[in-house]
Amino acid sequence: MTASEKDLELAAATERDPRWQAVVARSAEADGTFFYSVRTTGVYCRPSCGARRARPENVRFHSTREDAERAGFRPCKRCKPDRPSLAEQHAAQVTRACRRIETSEPAPRLEELAAEAGLSPFHFHRVFKALTGLTPKAYAAAHRGRRVRTELGRMPSVTAAIYESGYGSNARFYDESRQMLGMTPTVYRAGGRDAEIRFAIGECSLGSILVARSELGVCAILLGDDPDALARDLQDRFPRARLIGGDSDFERLVAQVVGFVEAPGIGLDLPLDVRGTAFQQRVWQALREIPAGSTATYAEIAARIGTPKSVRAVAGACAANLLAVAIPCHRVIRADGGLSGYRWGVERKRRLLQREAQT
Repeated sequence: MTASEKDLELAAATERDPRWQAVVARSAEADGTFFYSVRTTGVYCRPSCGARRARPENVRFHSTREDAERAGFRPCKRCKPDRPSLAEQHAAQVTRACRRIETSEPAPRLEELAAEAGLSPFHFHRVFKALTGLTPKAYAAAHRGRRVRTELGRMPSVTAAIYESGYGSNARFYDESRQMLGMTPTVYRAGGRDAEIRFAIGECSLGSILVARSELGVCAILLGDDPDALARDLQDRFPRARLIGGDSDFERLVAQVVGFVEAPGIGLDLPLDVRGTAFQQRVWQALREIPAGSTATYAEIAARIGTPKSVRAVAGACAANLLAVAIPCHRVIRADGGLSGYRWGVERKRRLLQREAQT
């Protein structure tokens, strides 16, 4: 084999490796997942290195920087792969800021957090939101919400829980409590005791369907094969609530939901009791804006809510959705067009999409 033929073979092998595309794209998201070395320069780089692209026949891939150095390569002076990447630095800065928010009372101001990270307030705000999916203010509110739920179960009174959670006044807490808890603080503290959840189970072409409604609106639409399992799932979510079987009026509501499942073109306009974190609420709102018959990828949803790097968090929010079809997480697909991640089964997801495409 001539040297030219060997180079062509080496180049072809490199170009077949999926890591080469990350190098070509200078993908910062690939940083830390592998390194590549260049035979002619004797250096190794991150995938995002901005140096002139090497010829593929001269490139080798390495799992770690130690592997590259053992092979005799030295770190590139431009991308400095032997030091924490910018993404790693940002991750460490945001982690420290999150801990600061969680341990400070009152929550620190944006300017304080930015100064501690060594960034401008604008830059820090953008980095924090990109990595967590929330602004620092929204993160502080979400953390306070978690504390409220914990303290309501631990403290001797609602008032004590309010102040222990960092609220400066009862009025401010009660303004937010309904959306945060889905019920009054007293009822939440009692584990949902005396909260009324009306529900009924029907049948549709996708199997069994359970529809439940609180005083605020429809709080669950669950799909499955076993009606008893759906009822147990609802009971597990509201262990001390009063679950009341639906009367004829309520069963008309179930019929309305079933009608929408069978014929998506009729639309579904119901008051919803949507409970979730600030980030989940943003994702679910974006899902409700996807028209019937259309789809969006997880990455597209992340971009629409202003956090393009939060693809995994978007997938998690879709998985946490309890309102099947009303919040259409079935309209979110993988980047390659594949179907996955539907808590009620991929086959139901496929059938829903096929039905909507025909309307």
